[in-house]
Amino acid sequence: QVQLVESGGGLVQAGGSLRLSCAASGRTFSSYAMAWFRQGPGKEREFVAGIGRFAGTVYADSVKGRFTVSRDNAKNTVYLQMNSLRPEDTAVYYCALRNGASTRLSAEDYTDWGQGTQVTVSS
Repeated sequence: QVQLVESGGGLVQAGGSLRLSCAASGRTFSSYAMAWFRQGPGKEREFVAGIGRFAGTVYADSVKGRFTVSRDNAKNTVYLQMNSLRPEDTAVYYCALRNGASTRLSAEDYTDWGQGTQVTVSS
């Protein structure tokens, strides 16, 4: 079983940037698709961005052009660079691993989850 640990969340003003990291252990990280989801106050968990085994990326429309997902297989880490942050980006951000090579948009397709990291964007 894989363990995922997120870091990098915090409080930032609108227009600012944050970089989230997710460190994986316990499995061959490079073989699997990884994704970031978020859950805002009173909202359902939603897909943010994903990166497949061969580094193909997928983004939610709401973050395209502002967020960038990347992975470093040597470090077993996936990143989410978030720029031009907005108050509506406020949420707990989770990384997730899918037991497959390509990204999926549904949380049900992911088998392992981190504990989440809070991102708060003030206006």
